[in-house]
Amino acid sequence: MTGNELLAAKMAAAGLRQHELAQALNDEIGTLTGRPGTLQDRHVRNWLTGKTRWPQERQRRALEAVIGCTAQELGFIPPSRSTAPPSLPPEESVRRRTFAGNVVGLVAATALPPLPATSYRRIGMSDTERLRVAFADLVASDNVTGGTPSLETRAVAFAHHAMELQAVGSASQRVRARLYELAAAFTGTALWAAVDSCEPERAQRHLERAMTLAGLSGSAEITLRLWGHAGILARQTRQFNDAVAAATAARASAACRRDPLFRSLAHARLAGAYAGAKRPTDALRTLEHAIKAFDGADPHADRPVWMGFYDRAELHGLSALVHAGVGRHDEAEAHLHHTLSLLRPGFNRNRSYYRSHLALAQLRQGEAEQACTTALSVLPTQPGDSLTERTSRLLTEFTAGLNSAAPRARCTTEWMDQYRPRRPQ
Repeated sequence: MTGNELLAAKMAAAGLRQHELAQALNDEIGTLTGRPGTLQDRHVRNWLTGKTRWPQERQRRALEAVIGCTAQELGFIPPSRSTAPPSLPPEESVRRRTFAGNVVGLVAATALPPLPATSYRRIGMSDTERLRVAFADLVASDNVTGGTPSLETRAVAFAHHAMELQAVGSASQRVRARLYELAAAFTGTALWAAVDSCEPERAQRHLERAMTLAGLSGSAEITLRLWGHAGILARQTRQFNDAVAAATAARASAACRRDPLFRSLAHARLAGAYAGAKRPTDALRTLEHAIKAFDGADPHADRPVWMGFYDRAELHGLSALVHAGVGRHDEAEAHLHHTLSLLRPGFNRNRSYYRSHLALAQLRQGEAEQACTTALSVLPTQPGDSLTERTSRLLTEFTAGLNSAAPRARCTTEWMDQYRPRRPQ
């Protein structure tokens, strides 16, 4: 018997817990039959573990109405010679499934570890190790492609799977803390993917859930990561005071007190928040603290896999954003050249992102022709290639600035000829 991965991922994408889904279905059954349903969270758990493979008819109809998918699309398997009830009208089905956006259609590609073969067993560190490996794979995928809806969906599904392990087995306190930490880590990756996709409402929901899980885990490192993402989300929505507050909270983390590299990252992000809040003196002073802490860190210390992105190249990149934020575009350009020369293979998303910033820095110094050359190197060249929404918006900003600064220049015409057919849709 294997778990129902599709249902688990659909619930996770909707932010539904077992008891919440049960209550929603009971309400829908009441609408359909005139009498509320009697489902409890144990019924949902039986669906998730695979113990119940085909719900009753009224339950299937309620699931279709609430989630917007047929029972088969939710991973249920009908008995032989059984016919499923008719679907809802297409327009109603489409309306109901908007809760999950575009991401749930990609759930089938999520390779989740199986739930325990029995309804209750001992959960151990081997289970958490499998999830740790899956988390490392997601981090690597993010470095290459950036925050895509597919990655967000996979991260949410794995977070839900970690919490399912909490529910279906016994475990030591150490294992339970680790499961909470992994669930927070996966949810944090979903948060980051939503930020990279410029979906602030989804990101905020992930943030709230991840913070709860991180608190239950007691992990200072995961909490630091989440405060960092919260600050970037606040800057994206132009809540600059909130960005400063989040970055300040990250800097106060116990992880920063223990490890200079964590402290360096927190200082660098706080400097960026100060730059966005138009506090240039604080921004540049805090950036100096980031550089000093980085120089004092042990590069070979054991750290979480998500921290692997923060190296000298990333410090130069974050420094460039600070200098650009305070109007020092020549300094920003210098740091960006260092970033691009130091970036390791596999960090494709960051390469495109920082090249876009380099084009903007050059344009703001009046170097329109050089800026166009740089920007052209960012555009996708192969069918199927794409940019994250954050990078796409930088190119939109670049295009507007170029048309304003040099509307009649040959390089502007050449850029527009190349940009229009290849710009992300």
